[in-house]
Amino acid sequence: MKKLILSTIMAGALTFGANAQEFDKWSLEIGGGFNKPMAPLAAGYLSPTLNLGHLEFGARYMFNEKFGLKLDYGFGSMNEAGSADAATGSFNTKYNRLNLQGVANIGRIMNFESFTRSFGLLLHGGAGIGRVNPEENVFNDFDDDVYTIMFGITPQLKLSKNIALVGDISTVLNGRQTVTWDGSTAIRPAIDNGFFGANGTWWSGTLGLQFYLGKSEEHADWFIAADKYATKEELASQINGIKDMLKDSDADGVPDYLDTEPNTPVGARVDSKGTTIDSDGDGIPDHMDKCPFLPGPSSTNGCPVEQVKEELDYFKKAINDGYVNVYYAFDSSKPLGYSSSSASYVANFMKRNPSVSVEIKGYADELGPEDYNMKLSERRAKAVYDLLVTSGVDGSRLSFKGYGEDTSVDKSSADARQMARRASFEVK
Repeated sequence: MKKLILSTIMAGALTFGANAQEFDKWSLEIGGGFNKPMAPLAAGYLSPTLNLGHLEFGARYMFNEKFGLKLDYGFGSMNEAGSADAATGSFNTKYNRLNLQGVANIGRIMNFESFTRSFGLLLHGGAGIGRVNPEENVFNDFDDDVYTIMFGITPQLKLSKNIALVGDISTVLNGRQTVTWDGSTAIRPAIDNGFFGANGTWWSGTLGLQFYLGKSEEHADWFIAADKYATKEELASQINGIKDMLKDSDADGVPDYLDTEPNTPVGARVDSKGTTIDSDGDGIPDHMDKCPFLPGPSSTNGCPVEQVKEELDYFKKAINDGYVNVYYAFDSSKPLGYSSSSASYVANFMKRNPSVSVEIKGYADELGPEDYNMKLSERRAKAVYDLLVTSGVDGSRLSFKGYGEDTSVDKSSADARQMARRASFEVK
């Protein structure tokens, strides 16, 4: 029963641990930093290595701790590289983009938790739409609508449960970009021919913050699946707690926390709640009832009065017919081992029948002097008296007497003489 209860509690504990822990899935992101157009730029136009002028906002949803989606919007402007060389062309081009991207949490996929729980890494990639707006040169009033393909990497540093510091480096391919970033030249001889392939390439590098939304202990970015299982120390503590719950102080097979009678005596029969059983409903619990399946009063230890009377009559008949005797070796007052059970039988019967008293009668065979045999028979009766008192029978209910030689047997027969060397009983 203990094993069943333990397995049930453990199963419940593990199931609760696996289901109770959850993670937040939504986050908002903001960042700003640098951009750089890589191509195409017309001859004589240069862009700075780091052009400060890019902002982006995003919302992200994680399906689980490894994969998710994000929608983000980015905008900014690009300018020529500052130079004392008058030959460097001036330009100022604004842009914006809207992208839907898939996100992979590399930190969880590659088990970063084995060496850190505050540094993470996201990969993202997807597609969207955008517009490039040159503010100077030939195409200064041209809205260059493009589609975008982008991918990037986002290192993370966890600052708190709700905030992480992030950096991001992304590369963007503008499909169908018609004019150069500086706005001075069409990518193809005719503008219509610009609707072909990924004609613009640029990148951005930002520093920003992620804000996690929700009430769970962790966001998916930092949730570690292994944490839903107890550590060795936690498991040991839980097991010790369960062991304490399953203590059975009275050893009746029912743990203390379920036991309505936690102090039942050893050997008592109890039900599933630890309550002592009274099978015959006579008010005497089974472990104290000599007849647990037959109702009877306490005066007969729970046995029916009729049964006690029948048993008493049977015992008297057994005595009168000479079936209950204790036997001795020649010239000995020490009962032979095999016959001691007769004394035990008498003792048990007297305990169950408190109104009964018994006389113990000692006998000897006809060998030896008559007066010696008289004393020997009395010693034999006294030896049985001592056995009964030692077994718990009140001495006031017993008497003993030596009757000397038993002349009713054939003294020439060794077997007959053995039967004469005895102690018999008479119920009073």
